[in-house]
Amino acid sequence: MACLEVALAPYRRQYTPEAFADTVLDATSVQERMREMCVLVALSRTADSEGKIAGTIGCKANGEEGHLRGMAVLPEWQGTAVASALLAAAEAELRNAGCKYVTLDTTMPLQRAIRFYERHGFAASGRVADFFGMELFEYTKQL
Repeated sequence: MACLEVALAPYRRQYTPEAFADTVLDATSVQERMREMCVLVALSRTADSEGKIAGTIGCKANGEEGHLRGMAVLPEWQGTAVASALLAAAEAELRNAGCKYVTLDTTMPLQRAIRFYERHGFAASGRVADFFGMELFEYTKQL
């Protein structure tokens, strides 16, 4: 997904090569993600870029737990309502699937994303995992 790669390009040097590859996906991993998760996209609605992807997010329900992965918004759409709309749509999808709470994982380089998630009701769970040599921090939110 070009959206993930473009949105995360400024952080590439702060990721291990393996972590960056797992995050931005290739043709095979995009197909896997689409089989395993509901993948939502936001399309632009401006005259010069009508119908182009502005952002994306994946979500998956597992009983009462929902999980978000692969949220990205292209730089020219950051700071607009695109990210909030994607998050709201993913949360609605998970609520409709019977989820009571949602989790997501993020890395330290993504401080802007962390602030965004916290403004939208997510809190650090305290769980930290290894993500190809980087720390991966879990955030949770009740739905």
